[in-house]
Amino acid sequence: MDLSGKHIILGITGSIAAYKSAYLASALKKAKADVTVIMTKNATEFIAPLTFETLTGNRCLVDTFDRNFQYEVEHVELAKKADIFMIAPASADVIAKAAHGIADDMLTTTLLAAACPKIFAPAMNTRMFQNPITQDNLSLLKKYGMTVITPQTGYLACGDVGIGKMPEPEALYELIMYTLCQKNLCGVKVLVSAGPTREAIDPVRFVSNHSSGKMGFAIARAAARRGADVTLVTGQVNLATPLGVMRVDVTSAAEMQGAINAQAKNSDVIVMAAAIADYRPKHVADQKIKKSGDNLILEMMRTADILADLGANKKPGQFLCGFAMESENMEKNAKEKLAKKNLDMIVANNIRTEGAGFAVDTNIVTLIDSEGETQLPILSKDEVAERILDEIKRKKFG
Repeated sequence: MDLSGKHIILGITGSIAAYKSAYLASALKKAKADVTVIMTKNATEFIAPLTFETLTGNRCLVDTFDRNFQYEVEHVELAKKADIFMIAPASADVIAKAAHGIADDMLTTTLLAAACPKIFAPAMNTRMFQNPITQDNLSLLKKYGMTVITPQTGYLACGDVGIGKMPEPEALYELIMYTLCQKNLCGVKVLVSAGPTREAIDPVRFVSNHSSGKMGFAIARAAARRGADVTLVTGQVNLATPLGVMRVDVTSAAEMQGAINAQAKNSDVIVMAAAIADYRPKHVADQKIKKSGDNLILEMMRTADILADLGANKKPGQFLCGFAMESENMEKNAKEKLAKKNLDMIVANNIRTEGAGFAVDTNIVTLIDSEGETQLPILSKDEVAERILDEIKRKKFG
């Protein structure tokens, strides 16, 4: 999803965390959003308006009564066209003003005139945040339908350790995307698998693969943005849980099978993007296997074919999508897998193709179903996820 045609107002208040908002503004601009930054005068003591003007390509607004005005009443015009209004960082002062309808500068005046979704990311000293007055003000914002992000706990600029840190720009960006995305999968239960499995050899060693989980996580994230009820079953990966997703962590193929089966019967759409081991050691040593001069021979046995079991037991109306990562004969092997495992669609890619495969942020895939195939160009995994969901929505929901 890109943000073409979306206008975002980013409010900046007087906090050391203001520097983080420069990264947020840059990310939103890269996503093709039209971004207008409004700063309080105190905010300009921490970061210059020129920084935001350079990043967004729009004039950064500070003074309500700027004499270099256009004919329109500027704060009203901005408020009319805004699709979302985020204040990050949000100081205790601006939170108090917003909660009580005080409009005495460009930021609070525009905020009061805006009818779009409004999000506050508080950033302040722990005692200020926990003060009952601030908590009452935050409750008022929520009462009036605004979103308040719980700040993080950590080392603060004042030297204290506690709650009050503004979340990282990536988290704020994701909340904006989540809020603005068209909710065309509301009420749909989506089950996604991701990442590798690990099959134990002994208490120290295991057999696994190079899967990073990025593709599966991108699909779960995209589905949640669209309003779906998403469960993500994942192997051991170093990825944050996408916003709005219920995550189930597993290690082995057997654990993956148990978690998938527990959710499958209640799922409308299942996307199996995990790289599940086909084989596991037949015998797992109780103690660490000591090194010797001889070769180590492991006897392997098949793991359960989770995807085939899902296809054989697919309930009426359920949509099942598999993945086929191949190193040769990609289309032939993928089509055979599609038919053999009773899938509705399969996403095929060739690990030998540059830009497609494990660990990278891009993928080159072909979507194959009974109607034919669609080859996609090299795209980010987030873009691939959107295209996969577009196709699933078209085929299942029209």
